[in-house]
Amino acid sequence: MVEARTPDWVKSAIFYQIFPDRFARSRSVAKPTNLERWDYPPTLHGFKGGDLIGVVEHLDYLQSLGVTALYFCPIFQSTANHRYHTHDFYKIDPILGGNAAFKRLLEEAHRRGIRVVLDGVFNHASRGFYQFNHLLENGQASPYLDWFYVNGWPLHAYEGHKPPNYAAWWNIPALPKLNTRNPAVRDFLWGVGQYWVEQGIDGWRLDVPNEIDDDEFWREFRRRVKGVNPEA
Repeated sequence: MVEARTPDWVKSAIFYQIFPDRFARSRSVAKPTNLERWDYPPTLHGFKGGDLIGVVEHLDYLQSLGVTALYFCPIFQSTANHRYHTHDFYKIDPILGGNAAFKRLLEEAHRRGIRVVLDGVFNHASRGFYQFNHLLENGQASPYLDWFYVNGWPLHAYEGHKPPNYAAWWNIPALPKLNTRNPAVRDFLWGVGQYWVEQGIDGWRLDVPNEIDDDEFWREFRRRVKGVNPEA
């Protein structure tokens, strides 16, 4: 049984939320050529090219504001600028600087006494998620068939005129819902939660946790995270 205790540092923390694509762009991170101009108004789907080294370069400024904790919107590899469409839960988006940039961010933030909290999107993945891609290509022969809630074949993942014939968050085809009743899916997601705490993050903000209506799932998630860092 994991004690339901809020870490003391959270109670007095001053959080600053960062949408990585729009916060700061560093010259030291390689960029694609089709970015929107930084000084132009943003569009719904466009990328500005903000990155994690840009955040590192502004840590002194954030500290001067009295910030003691950073809460990041999703930073894992994705084709969406908001990155709630996760492709790879173990890979920091290369446009943000990749895993090396995140390691540096953690080191520099912690050196200043600033905690780092990530956004965990565990209810759903994306069409670019490897397991869903495998299902699209191999159909009922895929070992990942039970990772999702499939209601018919062939899958309507890219037919805009047809609703998805699989469970998806808000019925959005790009966001296939994960079957968290499947032991393999549960273990995968628990492993993600544990891994990033092992890398040094200070906690998780959980996106739509109510959509995973399973107390035991979250108890085990908490147990694994707290097993690495009781103060997470």
